[in-house]
Amino acid sequence: MPNLEQALACVRVCQMLSNAYQPIHIFRYNQNTKTVFILAGVTESLEILIFSDGQWKFNNDEA
Repeated sequence: MPNLEQALACVRVCQMLSNAYQPIHIFRYNQNTKTVFILAGVTESLEILIFSDGQWKFNNDEA
């Protein structure tokens, strides 16, 4: 489960996406990496990682 800082960061990011009318397609917590992954956007092009310290970033990795 996400810790408190991470959970609050998730709420902030989801609120920002909602304010921009961007749909959220996937919201997933990875037990191994302790990160939250969010896939969002009308074209599913926004990938966001939220770390256990509450920091977040757009995932630009090409995999």
